[in-house]
Amino acid sequence: MATRIKEKAAARQANADKRPHATAKYVRVAPRKAKIVVDLIRGKQVDDALAILMYTPKSAAPVVQKLLTSAIANAEYKEMDRSSLYVAEVYANQGPTLKRYWARSHGRADMIKKHTSHITIVLDQK
Repeated sequence: MATRIKEKAAARQANADKRPHATAKYVRVAPRKAKIVVDLIRGKQVDDALAILMYTPKSAAPVVQKLLTSAIANAEYKEMDRSSLYVAEVYANQGPTLKRYWARSHGRADMIKKHTSHITIVLDQK
């Protein structure tokens, strides 16, 4: 039986991260490909990061750009100044792998692994 439910909930809420963030889950991009794009914008100002993503010719760039736009909108909802925002944390973790089979000769099959990733962006003010 759970005890001190209200106290635990209050402590969890007090320790929660108050920075604006956005998360995209189950994105059909391999995490190692998403990490290449994510590393380009870590620590940059928000407008600089959007400009970098706009001209990055990688498959994960549009996904990360859309996610960064969502995080900016969350920050503006919390009444933060856009000019002082920067990308504090950004990471791409591995999601579940979709396993598919490819028919080969002599009745055999090869497995195709379609990787997914969970991408998170956390913004902060300077």
